[in-house]
Formats: sequence, structure tokens, C-alpha cells
Amino acid sequence: MIKIGLTGNIGSGKSTVCKIFELLDVPVFYSDLEAKKLYKRNDVKLQLKHQFGKAVFKGSEVDFKKLASVIFSNKASLDFVNNLIHPLVFEAYGKWLDNHSDSSYTIHESAILFEHHLEKRFDKTIVVYCPEEIRIQRVIQRDHVSPEEVKKRISNQLSDYLKNEKADFVVTNDGISMVIPQIMEINGLLTR
Repeated sequence: MIKIGLTGNIGSGKSTVCKIFELLDVPVFYSDLEAKKLYKRNDVKLQLKHQFGKAVFKGSEVDFKKLASVIFSNKASLDFVNNLIHPLVFEAYGKWLDNHSDSSYTIHESAILFEHHLEKRFDKTIVVYCPEEIRIQRVIQRDHVSPEEVKKRISNQLSDYLKNEKADFVVTNDGISMVIPQIMEINGLLTR
């Protein structure tokens, strides 16, 4: 089975592209969704409380907006959370792979694939690309945040140029380019 890592900067449309691959019966592991589940675990909450206190909680649950405001303005805090969550995500991914061993290829969606040198764990990589101006508008509408908050998040990601250079395949999702033919071409190459 070929293991594909799929990434793209915030607001690029990774989820949309993954849904299209799923329509082609390609199993997709969503690392962000898996990470959100991990924040419900008591051991994870305990470590977050130890590191940040009650500032990132609403009652007994992690408040993702508060956590985001802390980690996206402080690199050490972001590194702490990444070092806590990412090994647990890959542990879950390993178990998930066992259930999809009969597929010709699988996709692991991750926003920070290249930032954490995770590409080494995959046979091929796909980047979903969209110009930054469009991505900022998409995230503002989706998350109801200010342009400054989006730019803070963007500052923690590699540039589009570097991601595109590192990728085996690039899907352009700019609202003009047709996405489905690009995905069909990649699917054809991966199932030969």
C-alpha cells in the first residue's frame, strides 16, 4: 500500500480535496480530527493544565479558541502542544492503517506535514495550493476570526512556494482551476 501525506496551508481546501479522494474510495485519515479527539483524553488535559493552567479551558474541556490564541502567539507553547499531540496522532494513524491494508493507497491529511518533517513517513506527498489572499478570506469566513489572527497562524506554516517545491503533486484550489481533473490524474498515477 502506498502511503500519501496530504498537506496545504490554512484555508487551502485540504478537506475538500480529501472528500473528493474519498468519493474515489480512497481511505483518508484526518489528523486534525484525530487531534481534536485527543484533547478529550484526561492525560492530555492534565498536561495542558500543567503547562497553561486553566487559561485554555472552559469548564473541564479545552477551549480551542483560547488555546489557539496562546499557541499561535508563542512558538514555545506551539512546540509544547505539537510535541504532546503529534506522537499520539501517529499512534492512532498506525492502528488506522492496519484496518486499511487492502487499499492500493491511503491519504494522511496534515496541516503541518513539512513543518515537522513528517514527509519522511510517506511514499508520496500532495500539497493543496491556494493563493494567500484567498486563503485569508476563506478562514475569516469559516472561523469568524480577524485577518491578523489568520496571519498569525500562517506565520507558523512554511510558505506556499516551499511546500509546492517539496511536494510530489500539487492540487491548485484557487476557485478558478478545476480540482476534480487534477485529483483524477493523481489517482490514475497512484493506481497504475
